[in-house]
Amino acid sequence: MNTVPQWAFEFHGHHCPFMPLGYRMGKLAMKELGVEHEKDHGFYVIPELGIGHPQTCLMDGMQIATGATYGKSLMEKTFWGKLAAVFYHPQKGAIRLALTSDFLDEFGKLEFFAYRKKKVEPSQIPAKVTKEAIDWMYAQPDEKVFKYEKLPDYKFNIPRGSFNKIKCIKCGEYVFERYVRLVNNEPHCIPCSGCKG
Repeated sequence: MNTVPQWAFEFHGHHCPFMPLGYRMGKLAMKELGVEHEKDHGFYVIPELGIGHPQTCLMDGMQIATGATYGKSLMEKTFWGKLAAVFYHPQKGAIRLALTSDFLDEFGKLEFFAYRKKKVEPSQIPAKVTKEAIDWMYAQPDEKVFKYEKLPDYKFNIPRGSFNKIKCIKCGEYVFERYVRLVNNEPHCIPCSGCKG
C-alpha cells in the first residue's frame, strides 16, 4: 500500500484523510500508466474538483505523489465539482480515476466527517478520530475506492512554454508575452489594460 510520507502532512498543513487519498490516487495512476515521479514537465494531472468543498485536499496528495505540480503548470482544474482526475502523459496516454459512490457513502459515516460537517477545521479534530479515518481509507482495496478507465482518445492542449516577456508601459513591470494586452498599440499588463483577461 502506498502510504503518504510524514513530511507530506507538514506540507499540506494538517492531518486529514483526503490528502493521503489523493496520494494513493496519484500512485495508482502512475502504476497504471507506467510512469515515474515527474521531474520536469512531461506528466499532467487534470482534477475535476471545484472550489468550496473540503475534499480538494486530494490535489495536494496528487501533486506529492506524481510531481505534476501546480507550480510547474502541470495541474489544471476543470471546476466540475467531482472527486475525480485525469492523469495524462503524452507518450503513455491518459487514465481517469474517480472515487466510487459506495466508498464515499461508507467513508462519510466516519466520525471525522461529523466534525467537518460542524465546520470543525481538520487540525482541531481529535487525532484519534483523524487516524481512524486515514487507517480506514488505507484498509479499503483499490477496486472499492476507485473507478478507473483508460482514455485512448483523450486530448489535452499542452500550453507552449515561453521565456519572452515585455515591460508594461504603465506600471513598468515585466509580463510574459501571452498576457500582454495592447492599448493604443502599446503593451500593457492585464491589470493596467483594464481588460478582464
